[in-house]
Amino acid sequence: MSKVLYITANPKSVESSVGYRVGQAFLKAYYESHVNDEIKEINLYEEEFPIVDGDILNGWDRMRRGRIPFSELSQVEQQKINALNKFTDMVASADKYVFVSPMWNWGIPPRLKAFIDSFVVVGKTFHYTENGPVGLLKDKKAIHIQVSGGIYSQGPSAEMDHSHPYLKQVLNIIGIHKVEVLYVEGHDFDREKADDIIRKGISDAKKHAKDF
Repeated sequence: MSKVLYITANPKSVESSVGYRVGQAFLKAYYESHVNDEIKEINLYEEEFPIVDGDILNGWDRMRRGRIPFSELSQVEQQKINALNKFTDMVASADKYVFVSPMWNWGIPPRLKAFIDSFVVVGKTFHYTENGPVGLLKDKKAIHIQVSGGIYSQGPSAEMDHSHPYLKQVLNIIGIHKVEVLYVEGHDFDREKADDIIRKGISDAKKHAKDF
């Protein structure tokens, strides 16, 4: 049995979200072909989690330098770090990851960035060596379903995609090197083909799910 973490990062309503439709098609197909797996869903625009701030950075820094144990941090520092650890541990304990997110201004939504900051933690998901960072999460895999109104997977605008390449690099750093991507794109660029593009995205998501 595998533990799957399904992460969405879009505040749009179900009716207006292309990512929701494609992601749910993936989930349904995954359920049908992996009946024994455990799936946890997180909507980052509904989940409450702390943003990495001065209290967390200060607490981490003092512990990392060995100056004080966790029990001697301030009450605020302990509370915030404990709240963040919940998500760090959740990511570390999963076997597979499904990220469903739109491209906003050529990057990822801010809530997804904040979530990434909760699990890219020195000593928990990676550590530094003289040859650079080494990931601690082994034998895991991820898929990123990226939705964008324009076309960024190829062609002249590909260099503007700072969304999937960034997420892939972050996952690689923490040890996850099997990273698939499904682009669902162009439905705003070519409105006449929008329905066909979305239908194809749903069909492709189902195919990915069966082998994931």
